[in-house]
This record gives sequence, structure tokens and C-alpha cells, in this order.
Amino acid sequence: MSLALTVPWHRAAALAPVLPAVAVVALLALPLTPASAGPADVASGLLVVYCLVRLVRDRRRPLSPAAAVVLGLPVVGLALAAMGAPSTAAGFNGLGRYLQIFVLVPAAVLLLIRGRADFRLLAWSFVGLALWQGALGVHQYITRTGASYQGENIRAVGTFGAHDVMGMATAVALGLVCAAGIALGRAPVRQRALAAGCALVLLLPLALSFSRGAWIATALTCSVQLVLAGMRRALKVIAALTAAGVVLVGGFGVGTAALQERIGSIARVTDAPDQSVTDRYALWASAAGIWREHPLTGVGLKGFPQYRDGHATLALSSGSEVAGAGAAYQRQPLLSPHNMYLLVLSEQGLIGLLGLAGSWLALLVHALRGLWRPRARGPVLDCALVACGLLLWLLTDFAYGDIGGPSTVLTGVALGLAAWWALAGQERGACGEHGRAVAPGGTPQRTEEAVAR
Repeated sequence: MSLALTVPWHRAAALAPVLPAVAVVALLALPLTPASAGPADVASGLLVVYCLVRLVRDRRRPLSPAAAVVLGLPVVGLALAAMGAPSTAAGFNGLGRYLQIFVLVPAAVLLLIRGRADFRLLAWSFVGLALWQGALGVHQYITRTGASYQGENIRAVGTFGAHDVMGMATAVALGLVCAAGIALGRAPVRQRALAAGCALVLLLPLALSFSRGAWIATALTCSVQLVLAGMRRALKVIAALTAAGVVLVGGFGVGTAALQERIGSIARVTDAPDQSVTDRYALWASAAGIWREHPLTGVGLKGFPQYRDGHATLALSSGSEVAGAGAAYQRQPLLSPHNMYLLVLSEQGLIGLLGLAGSWLALLVHALRGLWRPRARGPVLDCALVACGLLLWLLTDFAYGDIGGPSTVLTGVALGLAAWWALAGQERGACGEHGRAVAPGGTPQRTEEAVAR
């Protein structure tokens, strides 16, 4: 009796360090208010404090030199852009947000993950959040209680609401990428089958989000994951996806005129763009014009709205329409270029872009190098595929969107997952679930070196 109670307790204690990161993801399942910081944002701050307390208590070395350099690259550009912000308050707010998402939260997640079990638990929390938000989104589409789209309240937005229409799409897409990575790895058969089922289920709410950027990023990412996992598995998954497509279109009616028009609009972005695409082109042109006048340091954090109209064309509308999902009709101002690279370029200049993009590319290169190592084809293949998938999805989606809204904290946690594999997980590739190194004879043994890393 006592043994039966002791085993679960030890398992829970072993997972304790990563549970605050799981809580950050889980809190995004709660209803959100656009006017204030969400509980997940508050929890991400507590996550950083918790990590610092553990480092001081355990007297551990924080980050390796390589990790400190890679994660710290954006700091110089951010500091310069904060000093050039339109106001002191805007500079501090922008600096805090960027540091939270791209430096502090990823570093904290990297330090709190100690092995494959921690990594997989956090990856599964992404899948769980995606399933919850996706279920709410499908319900919104069926009951016509979602955000407004072409005069109907059918856009699936989950708990993020009409003010953050990309929130549910981001959560579902990241969960789908995690599920695909686990399914293509070498985890136990039941776990891989469950992950594959989750990935197929998440295709429906992703489609109903009507987010073209999320569709493109997810399709590209999952295709790359398939290729990296091997052609035999790729063929099997393609067959499964084809069957799922037949079921979704024929059985559930996912092929409505609105969805077909949205899919078709992807091919018409240059010939006959709709107003949202026209606005995006105008915003991109405006951001590029701002950068040409301030090439090195940009106009400062939060400075794009102030300089936007001076470089925008007449094709830019006054704002986007927001309605549905519990929100009254209103026009939402266009305060960013909806392209992360152009946003950074216009507000932080070349110095800021080289810092941020350099950090992201360094993570991607390290992650891919680890994936191509022979031992990555073993038990850690799922970790490698998930990490590379998350990075690739974010870097692709940044071409169609930028940070903003409560869902942004997911970006920080996803970067932390990817950073663990890129900067620490490869050295732990021969370790067991929680830092148990495998001896030459195959017997797991606890080592101080494995724990310290």
C-alpha cells in the first residue's frame, strides 16, 4: 500500500521543476480579457522568478556560454531601441515584452527542463491546450458564436476572442506540430498512436480558424518534419492525411463556401487580393519606408504606429473590423505591420534584426545539427522533431504575423522547448528520463554531471 503511494509521489516530485512551465500553457485555456495582462503572462513572470530561486538554492551555473550568447543576442538591439522609443513608458513596456518572450521565458524553460520526460510533458501540454481551444473553436463554428467572418459569426477563436483572432490558430498549430513530432518519433507505440490521432483531430479547428498564415506555416513545418523522419513514414502519414481529408470534407462538411473561398484566396494574393491582404501589403510598404529612413536603430520600440501614416499608401484602410465571440462591433486600429521581421526592422533597425533573427537562426542551426547526429535517430527523435518543428513554424509564421495578445506567451515557451534541444538536449541525448546517464553496459546511473547540465 505504501509502495503504491510512494511511486506516484516520486514521479510527481521528479516532474516538479517543469510544472510551472506547464502551468503557463495551461492557464491559456482560461477566458481572456484584451484590456489586461492574462494569467499566463503573470505566470510566465513567476516562472522566471521560480527559476532564479532554484538556481540560487541549488548553486547551479545558470547557462552555458553558448546558450548565454545565443539567447542574449537580442539584448543590445532591444536596449538601443528602447532608448529611442517615442516615450519612456513605451520604451520600458516594449523592452519588457521583448525580453519576456525572447530572452527570459526561453532561458527559464531551458533551465527547468532536465530530460526527455520534462520535454515531452511540456510538449503534451501544448497538445492539450490545442485540443481544448480547438474543441471550443469547432463549437463556435457550429453554433455560429465565433468571431465575425464575412458577415457571419463562424470564425473559430477559442477563448482568445475576436480581439486576438490569431490566438487559437497559433495554439492549435503549435499543438499540432508537437503532436506530429511525437507521432513521427520513437516513443512507445501507444503514445505515437495517440499523438497521431491528436494531430488529425486538430486539422479541423485549424481549418476553421480561417488563418492563412497558420495554414501555410503548419503545412510547411509538418512537411519538413515528415522528410526529416524518413520517407517511409512520410508515405504512411500522407495516406492517413488523405483519408482524414476525405472524412473531413465528406463527413463533416468542412468544405463550405467560406472555407473554400479562403483557401482559394491564397493563390490570389497578387492578382486579386482582398482588403486584409491589401492592408498587409500597405503596412509592409510602410514598415520598409520607415526602415529606409532609420536603417541602423529604427524609430524605437512601439514607434511604428506613430510613423505608419507618413509612409503608408492610400490603399491602407482605417482598421480591421472586430465583432462576434462576445465582442461588440468596432474597428481595431492597425498598429503593426503583421510581419515580425519588418516590425523589428522598422522599430529596431538592422542592429535589432541581426540580434533577434541571429538568435533564432542560431537555435535552428543547432537544432538541425543535433537532429542529423546518429544518436538523435533513437529515443530522442521525437524531441528533435518537436524542437525543429516549433522553430520552423515560428520563423515561417513571423512572415505573416508578429507578437501581440495573450497568445504571445506561447512563443516564449515554444522557444524555450526548442532552445533546450538546440543548446542542452543533444548533450543529454544519452540520458534517461530525468538525467540518468546510461552506462556502457546499458544500466542507468545517476551522475552529478548529468544533473548539473
